[in-house]
Amino acid sequence: MASVFLDERHLAFRHEVQRFCQAPDLEVEDEGAARTLVARLAGAGVLRACVPSEYGGLRARVEVRDLVVARAALGWRSALLDTMFAMQGLGSYPVTLAGSDAQKRALLPRVVSGEAICAFAITEPNAGSDVSGIATRARRDADGGWILDGHKCFISNAGIADSYVVFARTSDDKHRGLSAFLVPGDAPGLVAKPVALIAPHPIGELRFEGVRLPADALLGAESDGFKLAMSTLDVFRPTVGAAAVGMAARARDEAVKRVREREQFGRPLADFQATQMALAEMQVDVSAATLLVLQAAHKIDETGEPAPLEASMAKLYATEAAQRVIDRALQLFGGAGLVHGAVVERLYREIRALRIYEGTSEIQKLVIARALLRR
Repeated sequence: MASVFLDERHLAFRHEVQRFCQAPDLEVEDEGAARTLVARLAGAGVLRACVPSEYGGLRARVEVRDLVVARAALGWRSALLDTMFAMQGLGSYPVTLAGSDAQKRALLPRVVSGEAICAFAITEPNAGSDVSGIATRARRDADGGWILDGHKCFISNAGIADSYVVFARTSDDKHRGLSAFLVPGDAPGLVAKPVALIAPHPIGELRFEGVRLPADALLGAESDGFKLAMSTLDVFRPTVGAAAVGMAARARDEAVKRVREREQFGRPLADFQATQMALAEMQVDVSAATLLVLQAAHKIDETGEPAPLEASMAKLYATEAAQRVIDRALQLFGGAGLVHGAVVERLYREIRALRIYEGTSEIQKLVIARALLRR
């Protein structure tokens, strides 16, 4: 990725992650390997980017530039590896933002060491793009604690997480009625059911059936859940774009290698003008997406404030561009690209989810348009 937005610290960390990505046996398509991958990320020090240095992390505060260089490198190598890194960040960042000192000390060092696998539980059958549609309820019990009832779906790390950040309704107010809770993975009444996707991904449904939580399970202040969710997503949207950049770059690299080696009509595919045009379009998409991702990450880090316009542009363009790049790469491979297990076939399945999670492409367009209209 371009260095114009990165300083020596981020470049050094990128080099660390890239070196780790050269290790063998990382391109696994087995959801059962998720915990092992987290342990390997922890052993290589990659998870330090997810928490502040006070709790064993890399910097005094979490920097988005570290997250994006890591996800670009990990996405290039393995989508499942990238997912496990991303969820350690996404599932712990609300604690970094709003957790009590006790909550931070109990969880964040274990995130870095890989002892605790994290999850971010917000999506419901009727609450995806519309977060205000959350129906999961948290009510006070007689002892001042909380009782949680509801249903979440498409939750990454469902069933394997040791800690869930769960968003639930504590009043009927559309936005101010949401609160966040830190729920242990082994809480009585919490039931997880796995769901199979087109690409390997530890994901599933969660049911909360009278889950009892102590008073200090509340994350931040009551009614601050919507603000906390949006603040977290604003930071992690550019990192989704970074993962897409890594996957697109891998597809481009595989395509370049393929067209150099394969001959048709007595000469390499690389000699054909149509092939060269396809490669040029792929490179432009990868480069443009890279710059948008880095611009968003740089702005968030330098201002210390959310950058929803830049974050949405990065997420939208990078994921849509990666879909185009991977599709072109598969076309250049021909039938060989359709064989299950081929790199471009795997990428073709893996990229599709990135245009949906953490805000669909359509939602990103609305954010961008509204920002323009407010000017």
